[in-house]
Amino acid sequence: MSQRGGFAESPQKPSRPAHARTPSEFTEALRALRIRSGLTYRQLEGKADAHADSLPASTIASTLGRSTLPRERFVEAFTRACGLDEEEVGEWLEARRRIATDMSAPAGDETGDVRGTPEPAPGDSAPARAPRRRRTAGLLGAACVIAAAALGLGSRFHDAPAPGALPAMPVTGLRMLAVGSWARVHPARTPELCLTEGRDRTGRYRTAVAAQRPCGEAGLPQLYLEPVGRNTVQIQWHHPKFGIGCLTVLSKGPARNLLEPRDDCADDNRAQRFRIESYGPSGTARFLIRPAVSDQCLSLRDQDTEEGTEIVQGRCSGAADQDFLIELVPPPHALAAPSRTGTH
Repeated sequence: MSQRGGFAESPQKPSRPAHARTPSEFTEALRALRIRSGLTYRQLEGKADAHADSLPASTIASTLGRSTLPRERFVEAFTRACGLDEEEVGEWLEARRRIATDMSAPAGDETGDVRGTPEPAPGDSAPARAPRRRRTAGLLGAACVIAAAALGLGSRFHDAPAPGALPAMPVTGLRMLAVGSWARVHPARTPELCLTEGRDRTGRYRTAVAAQRPCGEAGLPQLYLEPVGRNTVQIQWHHPKFGIGCLTVLSKGPARNLLEPRDDCADDNRAQRFRIESYGPSGTARFLIRPAVSDQCLSLRDQDTEEGTEIVQGRCSGAADQDFLIELVPPPHALAAPSRTGTH
């Protein structure tokens, strides 16, 4: 998802994959490449499809959220989807092989896909191989023209900043990565519970909504905060069954003011943008979370503290139920491939 607001590109020398020395540095460089492409996960999935690659949005999100070395076929499909030409794709593959060799492990043994499911691109990744060529010269020419016209990638990748040049703290008071971080969000009054998936307890809305529940409960989504502007994030649901969704404020109907995880993530959807504001004593990681669409505050419905209480938007009152703790956590070891798409 594209970076906006305070995320302007700089004319500094761009990062090259050859600069990466460890799996985590290589994955960080891939995240920065995705930011410079300006493409969402779903747009990248579509670009990969156009190149006859398979690159599910859920695989992209889970792989980029880790610090392990992605598999070769992922790197090939992903870099091509980002708009790189075959020579540049080859540079990334060569850097990946070098790091795998330095780790004294065969390139094909590295992990980085979803729970050992088939790789995003067809073919065996164990032998080192050159990047796949286009079927015809005409297809290559068309792809280059479309990429240049739609994205302006001809010079963009060579003018973009290195990962180290990206903002170190996109959210004031929260040491999350410029490309986003995995997190747990706790209502401060019930820190043993987490903002996660629940149901409308009135029964008027039957689709999943945001609620507070035990953090370690099985089958719940992992939370990922992705910056979309200065102090502004998307709150992504990475569900082990249903894939990726973005928390969305509902403004009408029986679910008015509730928050629903929807799979139509879009950077320009203000109902999916949340401003994070530091709150309370310095260094306490306590925050107000304000939906951009209304500039109100997230809180617990009826100031309830019970397990299953829904998260709602409402007038900012300074009440204790509008106080949230944000805990940054390591990437999950594995996320299951979604069984279907769509709101759940």
